[in-house]
Amino acid sequence: MKDWPLWEVFVRARGGLEHRHAGSVHAPDAEMALRHARDTYTRRLEGVSVWVARSADIVASDGAKSEQLFDPAASKIYRHPSFYVLPESVNHM
Repeated sequence: MKDWPLWEVFVRARGGLEHRHAGSVHAPDAEMALRHARDTYTRRLEGVSVWVARSADIVASDGAKSEQLFDPAASKIYRHPSFYVLPESVNHM
């Protein structure tokens, strides 16, 4: 088990909701990772769907470079809903 790869587990609690990261399991392959995830994170019927993804295959942004990565979005204020004035006929939003 020491040499087994690490898998990240995502569980969807109910239909219509998004999958959320629940934790990690070690397993030799995807099928066993799915079984370990089910046994570990949905023992009390907490989920309706389980995803597993090999941790080594996940690519994440570098927190130290987040300003550089997200900087182009700062110049697009029109994408924020506060930029628009709602007509009085739909002011209930």
